[in-house]
Amino acid sequence: MKIIKTLVAALAVSIAAMSATAYAADKGLVGVLMPTKTSQRWINDGDAVKSQLEALGYTVDLQYAQDDIPNQLSQLENEITKGPKALIIASIDGTTLSDALQKAADAGVVVVAYDRLIKKTANVDYYTTFDNFGVGVIQANSLLKGLGYPDKKGPFNIELFGGSPDDNNAFFFYNGAMSVLQPLIDSKVLVVKSGQMGMDKVGTLRWLAATAQARMDNLLSANYSDGSRVDGVLSPYDGLSRGITASLRAVGYGTAAQPWPVVTGQDAETASVKLIISGEQYSTVFKDTRELAKATVGLVDKVLSGGKPEGLDTKTYNNDVKVVPSILLTPHEVDKSNYQALVVDSGYIKAEDLK
Repeated sequence: MKIIKTLVAALAVSIAAMSATAYAADKGLVGVLMPTKTSQRWINDGDAVKSQLEALGYTVDLQYAQDDIPNQLSQLENEITKGPKALIIASIDGTTLSDALQKAADAGVVVVAYDRLIKKTANVDYYTTFDNFGVGVIQANSLLKGLGYPDKKGPFNIELFGGSPDDNNAFFFYNGAMSVLQPLIDSKVLVVKSGQMGMDKVGTLRWLAATAQARMDNLLSANYSDGSRVDGVLSPYDGLSRGITASLRAVGYGTAAQPWPVVTGQDAETASVKLIISGEQYSTVFKDTRELAKATVGLVDKVLSGGKPEGLDTKTYNNDVKVVPSILLTPHEVDKSNYQALVVDSGYIKAEDLK
């Protein structure tokens, strides 16, 4: 009996020690709210953030809102009731979260806007993203490179597509691109045959491929049925690019007689990298979500550990209430000449997935 009591006591001490170790290793809850699973890049982001936080000892609650604004707001409100230490939010509409974020601030929760700026609130502590104006510049320069400018003088017929008007990033992408393209439009090197310019005319709500495809259908029938050719399309995102190329394919582009126009993109999604290899899409912009996740997780961990982040951009991103301290990462152009080195050799996309 004495031996049994000793074993029981030893087991109790062991369990208590294990519990104490597990408790000590748990750094607390971090809520991660992503917009949708319809885009490969958001799945990649969510997985990367979750795995990296868990590796540091945090408990992670990862939620996707399927591009439904009320759903994301409900997820945010529910998350706050769980007592998180931090919230990482990739917003669908960055203007709709103010009231809920006041509750987060009252509870002392650290709020990080992830890739998309949360606007019209003082209660966002940090912003982690890529140089989004620079993304637009890359896309515009890639479009020109694909057109052969300046060796070829033009004029070139182009059409412009923008991202979702409720996403603050869409304006940075568009403005970055137009900083390069507008002078060439003014000098008639580039001709927007439809005349449709400005985010109020070219924006694509919710970044939907079907919406882009339908608009491209209309542009082609209204402006190119006279036999003229569209030479290039500025597209800010791979999903839109695929919708655009589907529209172009339907009217005969992609043949020897009617080669593909230059179509840009963003996010280096597997489906679009395959189109780049086949020549249907010209380029994309690679934003390594693993690096964005790493920067975000490192920021959250440092702040929650009592540290002070260094090297933040404190000038670029004003959310209409304050300038939000930001981490800005560098995007890269990907085309047929360098996709292997940038997205395959780096391990971002598996070679077998591109076959």
